[in-house]
Amino acid sequence: MDKVREFRASHRFAQISPRKARYVIDLVRGLPVERALDDLRFSTKRATPMIRKVIRSALANATQEAGLETASLFVAVALIDVGPRIKRWKPRAQGRAYPRIRRTCHISVVLREITKKEKEKTRSKTAAAKGQAAASGAEAIAKAAN
Repeated sequence: MDKVREFRASHRFAQISPRKARYVIDLVRGLPVERALDDLRFSTKRATPMIRKVIRSALANATQEAGLETASLFVAVALIDVGPRIKRWKPRAQGRAYPRIRRTCHISVVLREITKKEKEKTRSKTAAAKGQAAASGAEAIAKAAN
């Protein structure tokens, strides 16, 4: 039985709140690496360059350590963990001070080699999606004809 190879990369203490980074990381979780990088290229969120950099670092680890192709990898695990909060004080009127909390996060990505089982799963998912799209298209044509 072949051991599944994993390639990791992380960005710790990223200067962005975890909630904002999770919106972007949810877009690429489970996708092939090429597709994930393409999707991130067109995202306008502030966390996008940070996440793209982490994925490219994990991809470099995979190509240098094992000599794998980009097409044979997918984003298996993509996590945003809460980092330490930076606490500062903002001066306000009449000598008051209001707290300012700058949130940080840890971005972690694990790339895994695509196995035969996972290839079959993705093929069946795409075939099912195409079948549903064709069925809904046929229903729309039938409704329009009535």
